[in-house]
Amino acid sequence: MHEVKDTKQAAVRIGFDGRVHKRFNGPLAKERFDNEVAVLTYLEQKNCPFVPKLLEVHPEELYMVTTNCGSIVNKIGKDKLQALFAELETYGVRHEDPFMRNVTYSDQLGRFCLIDFELATILETGVGLRYDSQLNKVVPV
Repeated sequence: MHEVKDTKQAAVRIGFDGRVHKRFNGPLAKERFDNEVAVLTYLEQKNCPFVPKLLEVHPEELYMVTTNCGSIVNKIGKDKLQALFAELETYGVRHEDPFMRNVTYSDQLGRFCLIDFELATILETGVGLRYDSQLNKVVPV
């Protein structure tokens, strides 16, 4: 497996088969895991084409496997970035971490995609998590 990210919040690796393996660590790991699984499940039900699809979920290990949405982008215009996150909201989800680090480009789809939904909010229910910079921690929405 190829290591993509290894931080105190999560370890992300891409398998030789292209699938993305993510293990949650650190503060509120269970809450962040549960939130990302809920959001990805919701987006799949809404047929959102530009986000990962859940393939495996292992709650006891705080571990999941998703499809791969392409390569991390190194450059995207501010207007395009805002439009991409606005498009996600048409599927009923606000990302809550709308930065370039959460954007990939899929050659297969021929478009930009979004990843990393552990801090996202499902707008229909108002359920989700966000980072509070004043408290310096993740809090429920």
